[in-house]
Amino acid sequence: MTTHKVGHLIGSLAKGLINRKLAKALVRLAPSELEMSEISFNDLPLYSYDYDANYPPVGKAFKAAIAAVDAVLFVTPEYNRSIPGGLKNAIDWASRPCGSNSFAHKPSAVIGTSPGAIGTAVAQQNLRSVLSFCNSPQMNAPEAYIQFTPGLVTDDGEVTNVGTAEFLRNFMTEFHAFIARVRSVLPKNA
Repeated sequence: MTTHKVGHLIGSLAKGLINRKLAKALVRLAPSELEMSEISFNDLPLYSYDYDANYPPVGKAFKAAIAAVDAVLFVTPEYNRSIPGGLKNAIDWASRPCGSNSFAHKPSAVIGTSPGAIGTAVAQQNLRSVLSFCNSPQMNAPEAYIQFTPGLVTDDGEVTNVGTAEFLRNFMTEFHAFIARVRSVLPKNA
């Protein structure tokens, strides 16, 4: 089988983030055909179209990191019923300037966790809207709104609940199949 490079973005800048634990779990549970790597956006300044004529090196590096992967996995918390501002800022950097959108035709999936009963459902819907505008084909099912409970995922990404581990393994297997389907229709340089 073909190996696909998947960049994952963790939606918040917080260091002790439960979504970071979830991302580690997803990396552990991913099929071997998915080569996972985190794409950080911590150093990006606030985006302004004033940068479009002359992107700073950090913006160019971020766009290049997105361009270098076959697919993107978003692992995001929910802030005030939406996506964190840092994640939206990163998407703005990668999708600009007009005509050089790094997300165009790039398969994506969205997942997240929070202590709340509906996980990150509202943030994920907001993110899906943004990704639609960015012309990123999205895996729409299975949806994954994970309610995080203490001890569900260890610091090194081990999922302690068998049912949750199986669900997340299936999510990553489905993402692999989705990437393969999209790539068969939209080659990387489409």
